[in-house]
Amino acid sequence: MNATQAQELLSRLGIDAVNAGAWIGTRALPMIAGAAEVESVDPTTGRALARMSMTDVAQLDQVVQAAQDAFARWRTVPAPKRGEVVRLMGEKLRAHKDDLGRLVTLEVGKTLSEGLGEVQESIDMADLAVGMSRQLFGLSMHSERASHRMYEQWQPLGPVGIITAFNFPNAVWAWNAMVALIAGDPCIWKPSLKAPLTALATHKLLSEVAEDAGFPGLLGLVVGADADVGEAMIHDGRLPLISATGSVRMGRHVNQAVAARLGRCLLELGGNNAIIVDESADLELALRGIAFGACGTAGQRCTSTRRLMLHESIAEPFIERLVKVYQGLPIGDPMDGSKLIGPLIDQLAVDQYLHACDQIRAQGGEILTGGKAVAGPGFFVEPTLVRARHDMPIVHEETFAPILYVMTWSRLEDAIAWNNEVPQGLSSAIFTDSFRHSERFLSPSGSDCGIANVNIGTSGAEIGGAFGGEKETGGGREAGSDSWKAYMRRQTCTLNWGTDLPLAQGVTFDV
Repeated sequence: MNATQAQELLSRLGIDAVNAGAWIGTRALPMIAGAAEVESVDPTTGRALARMSMTDVAQLDQVVQAAQDAFARWRTVPAPKRGEVVRLMGEKLRAHKDDLGRLVTLEVGKTLSEGLGEVQESIDMADLAVGMSRQLFGLSMHSERASHRMYEQWQPLGPVGIITAFNFPNAVWAWNAMVALIAGDPCIWKPSLKAPLTALATHKLLSEVAEDAGFPGLLGLVVGADADVGEAMIHDGRLPLISATGSVRMGRHVNQAVAARLGRCLLELGGNNAIIVDESADLELALRGIAFGACGTAGQRCTSTRRLMLHESIAEPFIERLVKVYQGLPIGDPMDGSKLIGPLIDQLAVDQYLHACDQIRAQGGEILTGGKAVAGPGFFVEPTLVRARHDMPIVHEETFAPILYVMTWSRLEDAIAWNNEVPQGLSSAIFTDSFRHSERFLSPSGSDCGIANVNIGTSGAEIGGAFGGEKETGGGREAGSDSWKAYMRRQTCTLNWGTDLPLAQGVTFDV
């Protein structure tokens, strides 16, 4: 996509002049003289797409105050009516899916299929949330006291702070915001500084829906630095919940800050995901699942496959096939439908990839194919396949790049132990036609991850299931089933419809 086409795309999404980084609804707060700026860069070419002013702490305060004002009204709207507003947001996304998907591809380098798929995921989240808006169930229970009724109900929590990473610049916000909105909570979005344009376009489109419904402060956007705006946000007691997606290091800091003020956190952090392939597996199925899991989004998904554990009886011929697949993967402009591998997000990501390759060699790993940056404009690297040992230190780290560590096993117990021995616990999978092996993998002594799949890869979760992981992945859950509970507060209610006042547990207190 050339510069003219990029500007036409931004214009269709309402981004003609980006001059402020803090937004309340569709209104940009006034620019501050001398404000710092952030530059959005096309990782395919390395060229700047746009510059925008960054939010400061004073502007954040205005956005939070607007969210509080909106909360006072929004929480009184019946949940199904809130769901109707979210339904209209989903329709707005449908109408702009193609342009938003292209913007995702332009700004973060996903293939166009993945960019469009990400916006579809946000649309699906809106649909899911609409259904949830009529199912915010509370339990009723029998009281031990005569003429008493007890039940639980769920109330809106308050404005929610949503911190997102670059790799899903549209969908991760939707995972949180669509559910938070039907729960009765306004949302304040702090996107990655590597993907501000996608956030701004998404925010402006859906704020139009909120404003048409009469709620101009329901959505807020702050494009600010972690060191000031991010810090102020996570320490702000007016935000009872902070949902943060990013690195383990970032998650630890956010969790400590929010816990210190007794707030709530919903954390989606790193993954170091493994696929086990046994001797009974459908190898054609496994090959496709591994290739997408390891190389989709150039290995920049938290669910990307980073470790592959092959049964020794099928390992060598399978590795030979995998090497050929890797060497044939087309790399290039992600807007080109014939390309499967786009760029990494920036030069720092390339440098981290190259450093990991150096560490692999130093620790005794064998790079079977790949291991180099691709010459030319943009931030491209070669998909890399490594023969490794499960106990190599680098294997226990998450490198956000298309590097896959391959190892062999003879006992399923060992493969499961290797799956579990890393500090992260997000996604995992086994390819097998053995009923016993699949059940063993899914048993309490099997995979310790939040996601455990059989005969599909580690990447590409559906919104119908709760998404998240254990250990250093943070323990959060988004989308699926009862995820709405994270954005609400539970209230127990007891009603006495009699004329006596008995106390629980038989306690007496006569006056």
